[in-house]
Parts: sequence; structure tokens; C-alpha cells
Amino acid sequence: MTPSTRPYQWPAFDVLTAEHYLEAAELGAAEQREELQLIVSDSATPSFANTFQALERSGQTLRRAMMTYFSVLSAHGTEPIRAIQSQMSAINSAQDDEIYLNETLYSRLQGVDCSELDSEDARLAEQTLKNFELSGAGLDEADKQKLKELNAQLSELSSQFGNRVLENQNAHAVHFDAVEELAGLNDQAIDSAAQAAKQAGHASGYLLPLVSPSQQPLLESLSSSESRRKVFTASITRGSEENPTINLAAQMASARAERARLLGFTNHAETVLAQATAPSTAAVEQRLAELTAAATLNARKEAAVLAKVAGHELKSWDWKYYSNQVLRDQYAVDSEQLRDYFELDRVLIDGVFATATKLFGITFTERFDLPTYHEQVRVFEVFDADGTPLALYTGDYLARDTKKGGAWMTSLRDAASFLDELPIVTNTLNISAPAEGEPVLLSLDETNTLFHEFGHALHGMFSNGKYASLAGTAVPRDFVEFPSQVNEMWVLDEQVIAGYALHHTTGEKLDSATITKIRDAALWGQGFATTEYLAASVLDWAWHTISAGTVIDDPLKFEQQVLVDAGFDTELIPPRYRTGYFQHIFANGYSAGYYSYIWSEVLDADTVQWFEENGGLMRENGNRFREELLSRGNTRDPLESYELFRGRTARVEPLLRRRGLVNAE
Repeated sequence: MTPSTRPYQWPAFDVLTAEHYLEAAELGAAEQREELQLIVSDSATPSFANTFQALERSGQTLRRAMMTYFSVLSAHGTEPIRAIQSQMSAINSAQDDEIYLNETLYSRLQGVDCSELDSEDARLAEQTLKNFELSGAGLDEADKQKLKELNAQLSELSSQFGNRVLENQNAHAVHFDAVEELAGLNDQAIDSAAQAAKQAGHASGYLLPLVSPSQQPLLESLSSSESRRKVFTASITRGSEENPTINLAAQMASARAERARLLGFTNHAETVLAQATAPSTAAVEQRLAELTAAATLNARKEAAVLAKVAGHELKSWDWKYYSNQVLRDQYAVDSEQLRDYFELDRVLIDGVFATATKLFGITFTERFDLPTYHEQVRVFEVFDADGTPLALYTGDYLARDTKKGGAWMTSLRDAASFLDELPIVTNTLNISAPAEGEPVLLSLDETNTLFHEFGHALHGMFSNGKYASLAGTAVPRDFVEFPSQVNEMWVLDEQVIAGYALHHTTGEKLDSATITKIRDAALWGQGFATTEYLAASVLDWAWHTISAGTVIDDPLKFEQQVLVDAGFDTELIPPRYRTGYFQHIFANGYSAGYYSYIWSEVLDADTVQWFEENGGLMRENGNRFREELLSRGNTRDPLESYELFRGRTARVEPLLRRRGLVNAE
């Protein structure tokens, strides 16, 4: 309830309980309501300082409580923490209504003369007024009341959806009795499965936990088709029957459509694009349709190759296994054997951190004096090139049953000079925990994910502005993935991989011939990867372009029809996320925004080309990228930042080449 006196205002995780979070949120909401009343009752002429800046400064107790609570909820959602989620979400939603539906406050903001403001202050005023407009500030009282009811309903449904997805992910873990059923897995994976079975209360056997996406990483290695079928079926049926989430998703889509109607939009997607870089729903639909046609063509070609390798009709649960076999046989790349070269600490320290040091001059020192919400969390202090403190970075890398699936970055504090704050950024992953005493070994995909999430962390740490609401990753949804995608380029960079890809027992470097083969193999599987991603994007778009009054009685039928109409063969390649476990769009703020990954990738691929043209891993390149893009946050139009960095608008050809979608010249 007061700012922490620890370094960087580090939260008091050693004493915080669920009750503390709830108490602080309730008090913080009341405090902010008093602060809002002071703003609107101020007899002085409305000014930028006494209105816009006063609003930006308000609600700090509530902000601290919410930033900390929701970070912990996702990463270590114990039963007490999850039990208060609905209340915390309701407080958050109600407080947004208190602010954005306050007619007097909105009128006062509109009355401020902003004509002489400098660029960052002008940006704050512009974005604040837009937030009010898109939140319904201009509605009459009857419609404002309807909007409040819809916001409360959506907050509750979202909480229920997130909780049920985690419950289903744990409940659908697949138990095997005999070790023979796990043929193909390495000893570490088998030991981990035996340990997971014991922890889950099984007297014997082996338990394979699930991760978020439809296709599970272990499907690459399990040699028994029946074992693969069991794991795959458990994955894609989550949320459809027992403890269903699909009905919650349909209700949320309908409520979002109704909210969009109140706000004057045709559908929810239009409300999202009002704060995005994509110009229109038609532009997004056209991009998705164009890419789908090319991707599914590539996927069909890949399927023909895999069926020939398998010697029988290909099933969806066979795809990853035989794809890995093609990598082994045609490119001499074995995904399972590569794990021996990707030990977590080496990837983190000698890969991710070392790259950031070469590019930006920043350094990292691990700290052991700050209490964390779980013993697996690691904390590093980050110093700028001149030695000044820059940020705290925390890594929470291992999977556990209290953690949501997937990987993400969040902020516990922002870079905001107006609040005298330095950033605390977190990276959270779900790497399978090894048996006791064994090293944590990553797949190539997990290594890529670690670099990706650290790209988000850099965006947060390098933010250099006045206002928290414009800081770091507070950019349009279809731009936010861009910096993280760029950071993936260093995974296989010859200067980088030579430093971290060492065999965990022998210390032998991953040989250059294998690295070359990995690069050569990069186009293999792009048909599948692009298709499963696009299917999820199309599904998201379909749910959020329904019009008000639309009721989806059979969500599974709706899902299937949407995908078939778009040209996807879901029997062979299901979407990366099906409706029942699509947390991005029903629990994590990406509604009508999953397209943003490939939209951002246009910028990413064009930027990678710029690095390659200008010498790659060099401080001057890193400094330019930091100065024009990473440090800017939303203090100016992100596309303006991109054009100032690149010297022109982005071109799509580098992305098409990367994805193998055209023979771009």
C-alpha cells in the first residue's frame, strides 16, 4: 500500500498474500476515486498539468497492486491467488469505468489547450483522449450503464476462462503405465515424466503434462503412433466437454460484439484496429487470405513428403514426428539430440545476455537478496554501458502446475521519469523441469522462445520516456511483437551460437556443419508452421467480426465451419490454438489481435535484412535500433519510429522469402 523501499521498488514477495493484494486493490481504487474527484473539482483553469498529468499520476496504489498481482497470477497461480481473480478483475474493470465513463473528467480533458505541448506531452494528451473515446466517454447515461454491465460480464468470463484453461491443462496430462509407451524420449524426459506422475499422486507410471499449443513438443520424439494419438487427442479436446470453456468463449465474443455496437463500431475487431497500425479490417482479412493460400499450398506439399516417409496415410498426431525424421534424414538435424547443446544457463548467460552486451553494451549481475514469489525465479540487475543502473530482469523459466502455459513478458514497474521509476521486467517460460540433479536442456524452439521473450524485455528495459502509460511495450498490439521477433535473429548467428551451444557434458561446441544444416532446414516445415498460425488468426478474426446480436449456439461447429471456409484442412493441421484453450484472445488481451504476430513480422524480416546489410552484431547497429525504436515506446507513432530507423516504410518481400511463400526477388 506504499511504494517498496527495496531497490527499484521491488515488491515484498516474502510477505505478500492474496489478502494483501485484494486489500491494496480495494484501498487503491478508493484512493484513486478521491484523486479523480480532486481533478474534476479543481477550480483552476484546466491545464495539461492539473488534468492530464494529474490523471497520469493518480491511482498508484492500485497500479502497484494490479501489476504485481496479475504477474504472479499467471506465473504462480496458487489456489488462494486464483480464488481472488474474479474480485481483482472486477475492481480493475469497475475502475476503468470510473475513469473513462466520467463525463465531467472527459469534458475537462477536452477543455485543455494542447496546441503548445511538446511531442511527448502531446502524445499523452492524444492517446488519453482516444482511450476515453474508445471506452465510451461520449455515450449517454443509459448506454454507459449497459457498457458497465458488459465490461463487468467480460471481466468475469475472462477470469473463468483463464482458470478453467489451467485446470484443463493439468487435468488432460496423459498418464502411461509402461515405459515402453514412451519409446523415443530421452532418459531425462522419461525421468521427468516419472517424477510428474508421483507429484500428481499416481502410484506408478509416467505423466506427460501439456503445454498451451495444440501440437505438443514431445510428439517430435514419441515413436509409438498410439502414444502420440493419446497426447494429441488430450491436447485438442481441452475445454470442449468436461469443464468446458467453449461456451464462455462464445459468450465473450457476443458480449464484445454488443460492446462494439454501443461504441459505434460494426464489430469488436474494428474497436481493436482503432488503436492498431493495420488500417482496416479489410486490410487484415486480405493479408490473412493471401498468406493462407500460399501457406496451405506449401503445407500440402510437406504432407505428401511426410506420407511417403511414413509409408502410410498421415495423421495429425504424426506430423511432428515424421517432420523431425525429415530433418534428421534430409538435413541431418535431430531436434532431440540438439537439446544436449542448449543448456539453460549457457543459452541465457552466454547467448541471450552476451548478445545484448555486444549490441547495446549492457551487463548483468545476478542478485540473491530480493525475495521472489517462487524459488525458481531468478533476478538480475542490468547496468547500462556507462555502468549506471538500468533495470531489474527476472527469469522464471520452468513449467509447474501453478503456471499458465506459454511464454510471456510482463512489467512490475515501468521506465517512467514522471513517476521516478526504473523498470522491472519479467520473462516467463514453460520449460519442462528435469529430474533432480539433471541440467535444464532446451529444444531449439525453446531456445528461440527465450531470445524472443528477451526481445520484449529489452523493449521494456530500454524505454526512455516520461509517462508509464506510453512506456515500453504499451504500443499497438500489432507492433508489440516486432522487437521480440527481431531478437530471434541472433539464435543462429555464427558469433552468438558459438558462445552458447556447447554439449552439456563434454563441452564440445555444436559443429559449424550442423549449424549450417539447421539454417538450411529453416524453410522445411514453414508450410505447417504458417498454416497452424494462420488458422488460429482466422479463428480469432471470425469470433471478433460477428455483429451484435449474433448468438453462437454450437461453438465447435462455428469453429469448424470458419476454418473449412477459409481453406484449412483441420483433420491434418489443427489451428495452433483451438477455441477451448485460446488464452491469447479470451484471457490475455489479444482479442482480434492474433494476426499481429505476422503483421509485425513484416517489420521484423525487413529489420533483419537491415542488420545483415549493415554488418550484423555491432554496437553501432544496436545503438541505432535502441535509439529509434526500443527506447521510444509509444511516445510517438511506432510506424514513424520504424521509418526513421529504416529510412523507408517496410517491405513485405523479406517475410515472404523467410516463410517460403513466394520466390521473391
